[in-house]
Amino acid sequence: ASSRNAVVIHDLAALAHPEWYGRAYAAWQRTVLPRIARRARLVITVSEFSRTEIAGRLGVPHESIAVVPNGVSEELSPEADPAPAAAALGLNRPYVLTLATRSARKNLAVLSRAADRLGELGIELVTAGGGRGYLRGGELPPGRELGYVPEGLLPGLYAGANAFAMPSLYEGFGLPCLEAMASGTPVVAADRGALPETCGGAALLADPGDAEAFADALVRAATDDTERAILVEAGRERAARFTWARSAELTDAALAGALDR
Repeated sequence: ASSRNAVVIHDLAALAHPEWYGRAYAAWQRTVLPRIARRARLVITVSEFSRTEIAGRLGVPHESIAVVPNGVSEELSPEADPAPAAAALGLNRPYVLTLATRSARKNLAVLSRAADRLGELGIELVTAGGGRGYLRGGELPPGRELGYVPEGLLPGLYAGANAFAMPSLYEGFGLPCLEAMASGTPVVAADRGALPETCGGAALLADPGDAEAFADALVRAATDDTERAILVEAGRERAARFTWARSAELTDAALAGALDR
C-alpha cells in the first residue's frame, strides 16, 4: 500500500469498549485500525479527545493526526417548521428528544428517571433512531421510541423539542448536540468523551451514571425559562462555528501539510 494516503478515524469506541459491539466487529476493528492508522501519512479525526485516544491506543505520533470537526447542516434552524414531524410522529404533547442508535454506549437507560419526572410535568421523552446488527446492549429506551426518522423531518423534530439529551458514555464528537443547538434547542449532555469539548460550555453537563442528576438537568433545560434562554443563545453561537465549509478548509490545510512533510 502507498504511504501517500490519509485516513479518517472518527473514534476508537470499539477498541476502548469491545463489550458494546459484536465479537467479530470488535476483533476486526482491533486488527485493522492500528495497521491502517500507522501506514497512513495523515490521520484525520474529529476532536482533541479522539486525537489523544488514537495517539495513545494506536501508537500514531501526535503530529501525524489532524483534528477536523464535523459541520452542521444549514437546514437546521430554530425557524424549521415542527408541524410535519409532529403530525407524522404523533407528537401532540411537549417533548424532550434524544437521538441514538440502540446500543449500550448510548446509555439511554439512565434517562428513565428523567422520563418519569418530565411525564409528571406533561412532557414526553422520545427517542429517534434504529438499531444496528453489530451493536450490543441496547435495552428498550425509556419514554417513547420513534424508530428511524426520515432526514427531511429531523430539522422540525429538533426545533420542536423542549430540550435535547445525549447521555452517551463515549463519543468521538457528538454532532447531534450541535444539531440541536443550531435548532435553538437547549442541550443536556454527558460529561464524558468528547461531549464537553464539542458542547464548549453551551450545554448543561451531567454525570451519565447519575439518573437523578441527569433528570434535574433535563427538567431545568426543558422548563426553566431563564436557563433555557441562556442555553439557546449560547448553543446557537456555538453551533454557528461548525460549518462544513470550515471542515473542508481544515481538511485541505491538513492534507497540504502532510504532503509538505
